[in-house]
Amino acid sequence: MSLLRRIQGNQPSSSPSPNPEPARATPAPEPSSTPPRRPLPTTGGIRDAYVDLKNRIQAKLLSELEPTLDFSRTDELRAMIEEKFDAVLMEDHIVLSRLERQRLFEQIVAEILGFGPLEPLLKDDTITEIMVNGPKKVYIERNGRIERTNVVFEDDEHLMRIIERIVAPLGRRVDESMPYVDARLPDGSRVNIVIPPISLIGPVVTIRKFYRTPLTVDDLIRLGSATPEVMEFLKACVQAKINIVVSGGTGSGKTTLLNILSGFIPEGERIITIENAAELQLRQEHVVTLETRPPNIEGKGEITMRDLVINALRMRPDRIIVGECRGGEAFDMLQAMNTGHEGSMTTIHANSPRDALARLENMVLMAGTDLPHRAIREQIAMAIDLIVQTARMRDGSRKIVSLTEIQGLEGEVITTTELFKFEQYGMEGGRIVGRLVPTGIRPRFMDRLEAAGIRLPPAIFGAGRR
Repeated sequence: MSLLRRIQGNQPSSSPSPNPEPARATPAPEPSSTPPRRPLPTTGGIRDAYVDLKNRIQAKLLSELEPTLDFSRTDELRAMIEEKFDAVLMEDHIVLSRLERQRLFEQIVAEILGFGPLEPLLKDDTITEIMVNGPKKVYIERNGRIERTNVVFEDDEHLMRIIERIVAPLGRRVDESMPYVDARLPDGSRVNIVIPPISLIGPVVTIRKFYRTPLTVDDLIRLGSATPEVMEFLKACVQAKINIVVSGGTGSGKTTLLNILSGFIPEGERIITIENAAELQLRQEHVVTLETRPPNIEGKGEITMRDLVINALRMRPDRIIVGECRGGEAFDMLQAMNTGHEGSMTTIHANSPRDALARLENMVLMAGTDLPHRAIREQIAMAIDLIVQTARMRDGSRKIVSLTEIQGLEGEVITTTELFKFEQYGMEGGRIVGRLVPTGIRPRFMDRLEAAGIRLPPAIFGAGRR
């Protein structure tokens, strides 16, 4: 018999019944030497009884834990909690099967040390995104498909406790005066939080999970997101200090690709990364990570992306990597690319390389610069060498769909040349079948690759293809 059935079955006979029947004569129960189990409320049914049991044990454990404990020492705390957990079960005479005990223990540990009901979803490597729409609706993305889970929170207050646990270590806050915030989990996963009054369905949490082990070039090729030829070309571009912009829509894999490209930077170079929420996982030794800061409760102390880009120029960087350009920092990023910081990289939200150029122009204007459009386009044309376009396909897969070289300015128009493009051949088993193919055009910056001692075979660019 399961724990929940036993919980219901062990209610005292004097409990009021919703549909009382006439009293019947029953034999008096024989005295028992075993102390009776503590009754649990059953007004909310089986689930409420289980939740009540969990909360009661959890509250007792918390009351016995020292408030000065170091919660960063997870293994020691887990062993201590397990010891006290067993003692509470024995003291309250609660009998559980091995599976029930393990399930209850893991849930309580997740509440005390982790992120509560989200913990199993965070540990599932097949899940790429978690979407919490209020306490009773939790969705996930798996293999590019969105599905609803049976995970729920007790109420808004329970969900807000988990939210506070996410934002508090980062020195950030979320309340009625600041009802939305960007944050990150300890593993680098990106988190966006929106709470009432601007959310009408309760607290909303969106988590973009990161792989525990960062994706590699081989992974991209295996997943069909790129080809070996394209990755060899991109590696050569990074090593030759070609300025690269990774463009794409939401969830198209921009940050993942930027992370992989950053891995091609040679050791010995000083790299400065600038992000709203630190997500990049660079493996080089000489890396300085900078992160923006929102204003405090008095509206002071804000540090923007633009502030950090300007400051990074004084930190003797060999490369500057901006997690995402979305405002006036684009102007300072272009200035850096044009003034001796070659090989810098960033991402931008755009649906095509041409859209990316238009967005960059608009973001430069957002910096408040009183420059004519031609001057801005000249800056863009001189600063950026290559735009890598990513896309999220209809089947949920993420692919590189275009590599476009910026050639210069002719009149008022920035001229571009597509070096690689994705060709779709059809659909097979609900999945898109296609390949990133060269257009047969060699980039004009090939001399810079050769000056860096890098020689690529002509076949990469389609020489000899029919």
